[in-house]
Amino acid sequence: MAVRSTRPTIGRLGQRRQVVIPKRICERLGLQEGDFVEVRSTRNTVVIKPKKVVDPDDVLTPEEEAIVLKGMEQIRRGEYVTLEELRRALGRKPPGSPAKAGRAGSRE
Repeated sequence: MAVRSTRPTIGRLGQRRQVVIPKRICERLGLQEGDFVEVRSTRNTVVIKPKKVVDPDDVLTPEEEAIVLKGMEQIRRGEYVTLEELRRALGRKPPGSPAKAGRAGSRE
């Protein structure tokens, strides 16, 4: 990944230690108001890094992750069935296929 050099921008630390990130940098990084950033200090430098926050309900448990990884490995080895094969094996018709036509006047 190429590192793009940018002209330094002078900012100012405001009340409650707030820092304004220049508009052109926000636009380049896709940052919007309300986005989260990671802030850390490294060798007398402040590093601000964009962060995406994940809802804990959307995170897989270790057991779920193991199942997904196992499935992905099976797919890589070609061990899978298509949806049509699965439907046939289960004896189900694809959605939108015509239902069985009963005889006229018969009650089932």
